[in-house]
Amino acid sequence: MAQQQAQERNAISPRRAENFPEWYQAVVTAADLAENSDVRGCMVIKPWGYAIWELIQQQLDKKFKDTGHSNAYFPLFIPLSYLEKEAEHVAGFAKECAVVTHHRLEVGPDGKLRAASPLTEPLIVRPTSETIIGESYSRWVQSYRDLPILLNQWANVVRWEMRPRLFLRTAEFLWQEGHTAHETEQEAREETERMLGVYHEMMRYHLALDVVTGRKTASERFAGAVDTYCLEAMVQDRKAVQAGTSHFLGQNFAKASNIQYLSREGVKQHAWTTSWGVSTRLIGTLIMAHSDDDGLVLPPRVAPKHIVIIPVTPKEDTKAAVLEACDKLAERLRAQSFHGEAIRVQVDTREVTGGSKAWDWIKKGVPLRVEIGPRDIAGSAAMVARRDRPHKSRDLIAWDQLVADAPTILEDIQSTLLARNQAFRKENMVPMDDKDSFYKFFTPRNSGRPEIHGGFALAHWCGCPDVEEQIRKDLSVTIRCIPDDPAIAAEPGMCIFSGKESAQRVVFAKSY
Repeated sequence: MAQQQAQERNAISPRRAENFPEWYQAVVTAADLAENSDVRGCMVIKPWGYAIWELIQQQLDKKFKDTGHSNAYFPLFIPLSYLEKEAEHVAGFAKECAVVTHHRLEVGPDGKLRAASPLTEPLIVRPTSETIIGESYSRWVQSYRDLPILLNQWANVVRWEMRPRLFLRTAEFLWQEGHTAHETEQEAREETERMLGVYHEMMRYHLALDVVTGRKTASERFAGAVDTYCLEAMVQDRKAVQAGTSHFLGQNFAKASNIQYLSREGVKQHAWTTSWGVSTRLIGTLIMAHSDDDGLVLPPRVAPKHIVIIPVTPKEDTKAAVLEACDKLAERLRAQSFHGEAIRVQVDTREVTGGSKAWDWIKKGVPLRVEIGPRDIAGSAAMVARRDRPHKSRDLIAWDQLVADAPTILEDIQSTLLARNQAFRKENMVPMDDKDSFYKFFTPRNSGRPEIHGGFALAHWCGCPDVEEQIRKDLSVTIRCIPDDPAIAAEPGMCIFSGKESAQRVVFAKSY
C-alpha cells in the first residue's frame, strides 16, 4: 500500500481533479512563472514566464509583418474627452478604468506626501487604444491614397479587475493591439477575418490549442464594435477561455474620431476600421490546457528551452568528464534546428542533486530532459525523458541518434499536445436538445465546492437577449460564440429555451 502511494505522489498539490483553481496557482508557483505584486491585482512576471511571452510575441510579430502590418507606439494616457466621443465604448469600459486626476506630489502638514495639482482634464490609463489611435489617424488620413493604415502596438493596459488571477485576469497586463483603417467596408471585414485566421494559426500550430472560432452575440461583443470574432479555448476543467478577439468596428470609431478621407469620386467619406488583440492571458490558457499534476507542460515552439541536459556527477573524479560530455552534446544539439530556429539547449550545472534538477525542469515544463552520468559516457548514450509522458518514462538513446532525432521528437511532442487538446475539446463539446439536460450539464453535484463539470454545450438559441441573460443569471453560463465552422453547428432547429426557430447551434460554456 505504501509503495502504491509513493507511485501516485505528484509534484503539484492539490491535483487538478481535487481543486482546479488551487492546482493552477500551484503550477504557476512551481514553474516560477509569476507572483502577485504588492499593488493589488498586478503581477510580477518572472524570467521563465516572460521568456514564454517573448516567444509568443516574436512568433506573432512575424505573422503580423508578413501580412503587411508595422509596429508603432501610442500614449499610455488617454484624455477623458476621447472616450466620451464613443458612447457605447465608454459605457463598456467605465467600470474598469483607472483615472489620473493630479500631478506632482508635495509634503502635507502631517509630513506625508499628497497629490498637489489637479489636472485640467482627467486622464484614463489605457484600457484599450481605439480612441487615442483614432485621433492620430484623423490627422494622418486625408485621401483614399493614405489608406489602408495597418498598425500594431505591443503595450501594457490597465483594466481594474476585482477578482484577479495570475495571467488570466490582472489589473495590468501585456498585450498587442492591432488598429487598421480602410477605404471600404469589404476591406475592413477582410482584415478582421484575416487577423482571426492569423490568431487561429498561432494558437493551433504554436500553442497546440484546438480553439473554436466564431462571432460574439450583441451582449458579448466589444463595446462600440459592429461585429466581434473570437477564439475560444477549452481548458482541462472544461471551461472556456477567450484566447483572442478581432473586431470589425464599422465606421463608429471613425465618426467619433473624425477619420475622413477624400474618396476616388472626390467625396468626403469616413474610414472603416478594425482592432484585434491577444494578451498574456495566453500563458494562463497554455497552463490550464496542457499542464498536469507534476507541473507545467509546454509546447516546444513556445518553450524557453527545448532541451535541458542534467549532468549526473556522483563522484568528484568523474565530474569534469561528465560536464565536458554534456557541453559537447549541447553544442551538437544547438546546431540542429526546430521550426527554423536553433534548438534551445541548457546544461544545468547548479550545485544541487540530480533529482532536484530533474524535478525543477519537470515543473517548468521543458519538453526534453537528458541525463548523462559517468556510465553514459562510456556508452555514448543518455537517458531521455519527454515531458508529454509520465515522469518515470525514460529511454536510453545514443548521442548520435538523439542529435539526429531531436527535431522530430520535438515535433512529435508539439503534435501530441495539439491532438490531446483536440480530443479533449471534442469529447466535452456536447449537443444539447432539451433544457433539462442543459441545466443538468452545467450544475455541479457539490454546489459548495464544485467538481469539474460541464464543457461546451452546442444548443439552439433563438437570438433573444432575454434568454441569454436568464441563462447567465441561473448558471453563470454565457454564449461563447456563434461558430463559423458548419461541421460544428450548421443545422437549423428549435431553441431549447423559447421553442422559437433557430438558424444554428451556438456554444454555451462557463468561462474565465
